[in-house]
Amino acid sequence: MPTTRATTEEAGPDQLAEPPAGRSAVRTLLRLWPYVRPVRARLAAAALVAIVASCAGLVIPLVLKWLVDGPVAERDPAGVWLGALYLLLLGLAEALLFGLRRWLVARPLAGVEAAMRADLYRHLQRLPVAFHDRWPSGQLLSRGTADLALLRMFLAFPLTFLLVNGVTILVGVGIMLVQDWTLGLVILGPAVPVMVVCAVFEKRYAHAARRAQDQVGDLTTVVEESVLGIRIVKGFGRHRSQARAFRELSRTLRGTELHKARLLATIWVAMMTLPEVAIGAALVLGAVRVADGDLSAGTLVAFLSTALALRWPVDSIGFLLALSQEAATATERYFEVMDAHPESSTPATAVSGDGDRGLRFHGVGFRYPDAPPGSPPVLEGIDLWIRPGESMALVGATGSGKTTLTALVPRLYEVTQGRITLDGVDITAMSREQLRTRVAVAFEEPTLFSATVAENVRMGAGGGADADAVERALAVAQADFVHALPQGVDTQVGEQGLSLSGGQRQRLALARAVVGRPDFLVLDDPLSALDVHTEAAVEAALRRVLAGTTALIVAHRPSTVLLADRVALLSGGRITAVGTHQELLRSHAEYAHLMSGEEEEGR
Repeated sequence: MPTTRATTEEAGPDQLAEPPAGRSAVRTLLRLWPYVRPVRARLAAAALVAIVASCAGLVIPLVLKWLVDGPVAERDPAGVWLGALYLLLLGLAEALLFGLRRWLVARPLAGVEAAMRADLYRHLQRLPVAFHDRWPSGQLLSRGTADLALLRMFLAFPLTFLLVNGVTILVGVGIMLVQDWTLGLVILGPAVPVMVVCAVFEKRYAHAARRAQDQVGDLTTVVEESVLGIRIVKGFGRHRSQARAFRELSRTLRGTELHKARLLATIWVAMMTLPEVAIGAALVLGAVRVADGDLSAGTLVAFLSTALALRWPVDSIGFLLALSQEAATATERYFEVMDAHPESSTPATAVSGDGDRGLRFHGVGFRYPDAPPGSPPVLEGIDLWIRPGESMALVGATGSGKTTLTALVPRLYEVTQGRITLDGVDITAMSREQLRTRVAVAFEEPTLFSATVAENVRMGAGGGADADAVERALAVAQADFVHALPQGVDTQVGEQGLSLSGGQRQRLALARAVVGRPDFLVLDDPLSALDVHTEAAVEAALRRVLAGTTALIVAHRPSTVLLADRVALLSGGRITAVGTHQELLRSHAEYAHLMSGEEEEGR
């Protein structure tokens, strides 16, 4: 869909708070067609049933005309009872048909919502880390919950009834014109003002709906952060400031919702007042003509009954347009994420390797995608070779680029200059699945999932590790504490693993990294949360693991550095020295200073 908006690859949700200029709600909603197409037969049947039900309601005024001009005028009791039976049957048929419509749409639309949510989740897993760096999680959560619920509601109700009410209005107006064209023209008088009001309302409501939905995402982000960071909030007594931030966002959202309500109230007034005036005028004119003998009483009753039957279809136009605009903005928000380019699963055409085995960085440079123009790169000219089976420690002050460099190996970020090879093969020439079966990672801030201990560990082997492999990995990480948990390795660790200590989470993350016995291991300060005795035990076990593995280890402490065969010093985004721990202590003052522990910022 053509748009003047920046793509989600260039901007996060903060830049997407308004609909694009010239946006067509219809064109936006048509993007739902691939999801709707499998259930189009059920939706078409439901719409047809609803149209028949509405038209059945329009037959009632014709029966009333026959009843007034016939049995009532002729004082025929049997005819009156027959007419009453016709009216009862028509009302019952209308109710049953509308019930059938709801039954027809309930199951397929629940399936449409589920399919869209599954696609969104699957797509989020394939989007690069740079995308998730820019987008608040609350914005993504609101798109997968509130926005999809809005779309299901739109497909179930407004989509059908915009068509049904349109057909009903056309049929009803046709019936009125056939009854009496003069009164029909009186009823049609407000048509042009109503269309103008609808056009103005649609444009203004679109902006308000977009702001409200984005603000819901912001509010969701605050709630999520407060829940996940509850220990920090309580530990620093920040509950009042968090509550103030929440109230401010709630107040902003409330203001937007009230603005929407005012717009909706305005169109309701217009949509109800103008037709009521027209019906009143038709009633007066019709009564005069009946008194003059130019019009039968039955015709006037039928005409006015038809006009009153059209009140709901006309009055509901504003409501249906509002829901349609909200659905259009929800569709926009959904596809803002779905249009973001995922990580390619197809290997790129890459320069062939040079035959060097192990892990090698060839003139690697990196700049974050959203870095300001002209800012220096995070990494530049990285040349480093970690030989097969060798462990190399990466040391540097805070902000030197250590974590960024380790993230390039499993392609969490893509290098912007140079290349990285594994056993002489450019990593871009491998699929990400193939690469990540060969490279395992453990981060300084371990992330655990709401699953059992065993399930969290097995993630490092694609979920396929057996019980013995899990036990071996736990032994390497010195995570024997799991056997003291209520259900052992089958114990649920809770959201983010917060039921465990920091050191316990870090050991489980380390076990996850080594369970698959990877060819290459990337560890980002994996022992920072361990006490001295546990660290020594883990180091002893890691030495056995690292003996046959090529490893890159971010280290801050001498004890972790001693795990490695060689050390690389990273300073200002460049490798400034490579050697053994003892060599660098003697020859490089910056390294000696970092290892002395005097520079806290080096940690």
